[in-house]
Amino acid sequence: MKSLVLAEKPSVAREIARVLGCKKEHKFHFEGSKYIVTWALGHLIELKMPEHYDPKYKTWRLEDLPIIPEKMGLKVIRQTSRHYKGIELLAKRTDIKDCIIATDAGREGELVARWILKKLNWKKPILRLWISSQTDKAIRDGFKHLKPGKQFEALYQSAVCRAEADWLIGLNVTRALTTKYNDPLSAGRVQTPTLAMIMKRETEIQKFVPKPYWTIHAKIGSIHTIWERNGEKRIFSKETAEHLLANLNGKKGTVIKVERKQKKEHQPLPYDLTELQRDANKRFGFSAKKTLTILQKLYEHYKLVTYPRTDSRYLTADMESTMFDRLQAMASGYKDEIRPLLSNKGKILLKRVFNNEKVTDHHAIIPTEEPLNMSQLSNDERKLYDLIARRFLALFYPAYEYETVHAVFDVNGETLTAKETIVLNNGFKAVLGKQQDEPENRNIPALVKGQSFAVHQVEIEEKLEQPPLRYSEADILTQMEKFGLGTPATRADIIERLIETEAVERKNGRFYPTKKGKQLIELVNDELKSPELTARWEKELEAIARGKGNPEFFLNNIRKQTKRLVNEIKNSDRSYKAHNLTGSMCPECGSFLKIRSTKEGRLLTCSNMECRYSKRKDPKLSNRRCPQCKKRMEIHNGKAGVYFQCRRCNVVEKAEEKKTAVNNRKDRALIQKYSPKSDSFGTSLGDLLKQVLEEKQQ
Repeated sequence: MKSLVLAEKPSVAREIARVLGCKKEHKFHFEGSKYIVTWALGHLIELKMPEHYDPKYKTWRLEDLPIIPEKMGLKVIRQTSRHYKGIELLAKRTDIKDCIIATDAGREGELVARWILKKLNWKKPILRLWISSQTDKAIRDGFKHLKPGKQFEALYQSAVCRAEADWLIGLNVTRALTTKYNDPLSAGRVQTPTLAMIMKRETEIQKFVPKPYWTIHAKIGSIHTIWERNGEKRIFSKETAEHLLANLNGKKGTVIKVERKQKKEHQPLPYDLTELQRDANKRFGFSAKKTLTILQKLYEHYKLVTYPRTDSRYLTADMESTMFDRLQAMASGYKDEIRPLLSNKGKILLKRVFNNEKVTDHHAIIPTEEPLNMSQLSNDERKLYDLIARRFLALFYPAYEYETVHAVFDVNGETLTAKETIVLNNGFKAVLGKQQDEPENRNIPALVKGQSFAVHQVEIEEKLEQPPLRYSEADILTQMEKFGLGTPATRADIIERLIETEAVERKNGRFYPTKKGKQLIELVNDELKSPELTARWEKELEAIARGKGNPEFFLNNIRKQTKRLVNEIKNSDRSYKAHNLTGSMCPECGSFLKIRSTKEGRLLTCSNMECRYSKRKDPKLSNRRCPQCKKRMEIHNGKAGVYFQCRRCNVVEKAEEKKTAVNNRKDRALIQKYSPKSDSFGTSLGDLLKQVLEEKQQ
């Protein structure tokens, strides 16, 4: 008899099969003497859509809402139905004794597998592989210590509650808003309060009225000082500042206080997913989605880091014995940093990192025992691994020790201060590679209370108050974590969803609400805008996952709330005007056309929800630069074949043979996409220009 092993992705299934010795490769599985390893493709099963309950729901109508099925059903996703049938055939084999769930060890991974088994009507025993890294050793150890499936029943129930709640709230509110206001308007229990936070910050910026202020700087002897009163260094009156300047210039400064303090800054804990996404955004400008994608590859493909989707920054006590092996595995890339640690037998100095009570499903993200080969990694992969590695190495180094010096002077009744930081022991900061903050003064000599010095070089500096900055991705992640919006695994997708639905735009790494987003936040239910509501839901889902919550009670409340939210929208007297209407008419139904920005460029779409007309507005921008103005050129596919054109200068360049003229990978892909069978690359530039002009005249 054999065990059916169900992994989440083909790449993971292949690795598990290799470790388990399943050498026979088939279309939908790998087979060995004891195991048959198959895989999902992400989700193979999903909740039924409204039209599967009643065909009338194919057409969106406000009067049909809310749609609340008595019992939520499951269906096979059409695009991956062949793969599901392959698993179904395996499940019917008489030599299969049980199923080992080997999907990602988390809430969503549990749902992927359980829905497949539920659709299969699986009656045989279920076991669970629960591991935090994909190394050969971790896989082998995991299969030696498989857990009973019943142990994860509560986690599965929590995942079902999350999926059904998102379906009920998100689908009904989105349909209600869309049909009420005749424009695609998306809302949800996490994305809406996230949009509300971005909108709140935008309101603060728009209402902000900047005020000028002044600061006074002076040298007392050789020491740089700044004027201060009751902790405030800003002066909001120019007359006051000039009066102070006159009172200070040429006077004597007397030392009234000298305070020296020795301080310690302890080593930072390792990363959880959200903290890593924040740092990667600050340091490298990575989006949360990009960080998660790279991290997943470091985990699955290279096996260099532990499980990514974790909300813990602690390690379990039993991991202490693995630290030496992890250091040895990293040594090829961090020889100088690791050499002194190995001589100390790899002992972690920050002992509080080992705390079983603060580890939930998974511990913090740290390097594995897999030998490191930096040359295999891309530039972005190296950057992210380096963040994880150095944060991990910091645990083995001593605390950062420094001394602060605070000197206070009296000058003609006014207070001037100077501060200095003196590093005593760089400690863990030596391995983090961070530059220390520049101290305000680096030359405070030994001072004694009562000493006097001449005051000179007194200067006034005028400044202007700055409005709060729009949120960066790191800021959004911080706010989402603070209010419990989403989970570490879902926050990146929520941010991308806001961009895809055109509620916000990402410009220069910061988020701007669009005209559509500004109107949407006024139309959506006040209850949905509140981060406290979603935070409460997440707490309830977490309680269900721990076996301390009631799934039925939770979903009953969601159903009641869905009815209330839909009725509020139906009865609303608010109005909406599509921000992107053009003066052009749809050639099919005569309605006004709207212009939309998508990943494929700008599209003209019909404003009539029942009409499917759409047309590309602008050609795709390539990475080729105009030789005159250096702007990115458009790529076209016309009668002359594929060519590049600058809209500003009207420069036209033909797309020659891919291997010679089109060196950019993106442009090669665009040419293949636009003209996969084109044989017109040999067209002369003169003929090309002539044909382009003819097209424009037509």
